[in-house]
Amino acid sequence: MYDNGNGVGVVSAALEVVACCVPLGVPVMTEEEADATARLFRTLGDPARVRIVNILSVAGGPVCACDFYDSLGLGQPTVSYHLKKLTEAGLLEREQRGKWAFFSLRSEAVEKLAAVADLQAGCP
Repeated sequence: MYDNGNGVGVVSAALEVVACCVPLGVPVMTEEEADATARLFRTLGDPARVRIVNILSVAGGPVCACDFYDSLGLGQPTVSYHLKKLTEAGLLEREQRGKWAFFSLRSEAVEKLAAVADLQAGCP
């Protein structure tokens, strides 16, 4: 759930992207599974988003959105855009603390990313 800017919590249907992905090494992938997996890769297809995931993976806890500006060399609107895309894809959790938003990787997403990258899945 995230605040849409009007103080209203919103749960995005895009959270299903991570839930629908399957390992790349499965014997048979449905068209729906391939589409969901492709959407996940499109979300991660931007270097800034990959760097955000990297920063969060080593942070040891939630990171304030403001901490990404300098480390990414990007302005607030651009960082917010990338954080929103990652959150909508189901990769990040967003927590509001006063006027600041803090982000962390969703544990389910970390497990799913590891599984999706498994090219050995389903192989003997």
